[in-house]
Amino acid sequence: MNSMKLLLEAIALGVTTLLPLVNPLSTVALMLGLAGNMSQAEIRRQAARASMYVFAIMVLAFYGGQAIMSVFGISLPGLRIGGGLIVAYIGFRMLFPTQTQVEIPDADGRIIEPRTHAAPDIAFVPLAMPTTAGPGTIAMLISLASSVRVSSFPNWIIWVAPTLVCLLISIILWLCLRSAHRIMRFFGKSGIDAIGRMMGFLLACMGVQFVINGVLEITRQFK
Repeated sequence: MNSMKLLLEAIALGVTTLLPLVNPLSTVALMLGLAGNMSQAEIRRQAARASMYVFAIMVLAFYGGQAIMSVFGISLPGLRIGGGLIVAYIGFRMLFPTQTQVEIPDADGRIIEPRTHAAPDIAFVPLAMPTTAGPGTIAMLISLASSVRVSSFPNWIIWVAPTLVCLLISIILWLCLRSAHRIMRFFGKSGIDAIGRMMGFLLACMGVQFVINGVLEITRQFK
């Protein structure tokens, strides 16, 4: 009973630490901006895949993040700058969207019904990474991995609890993303387009800020 209580305490501590960084509601807002032409079935599929990707990224970051970054020579400032460039690029694409329909002429040269391109795969980039499991979340997981090993929790909890925390956060994200189509119906096509452009502007600003933070971390190392 005492062991189970310790496990629940560890899970609660992990969820309360990581959930503000993950911020599923911001991912829902991003999905609303990117999934304007998607069907409900496609939204559910993207939600499930994004949640699985987030789980895999978080588990990998906790148990092997330090080793992977050391092998490839990647620093946390480098991770922030790289993630920031990706976020800024996606933000500009959302702020200035390209035409997604192609007019197909028939044999007589008349324009027939526009053909819509296949829905893009947005589950990994940008929903899972770098929006949800971004540089801040990965940095926190790597930091927790190094500090939790010297905590007072038993070894089996140290190895089991992080996986359960990542699973719980992924389920929360999945439930939030699945409700996106209900929000889309409420706002309508014009509202979703406005949300998409607003999120694009915010993402561009966030990406630039990620790059600034990475550059500032590099400059501090030389002081």
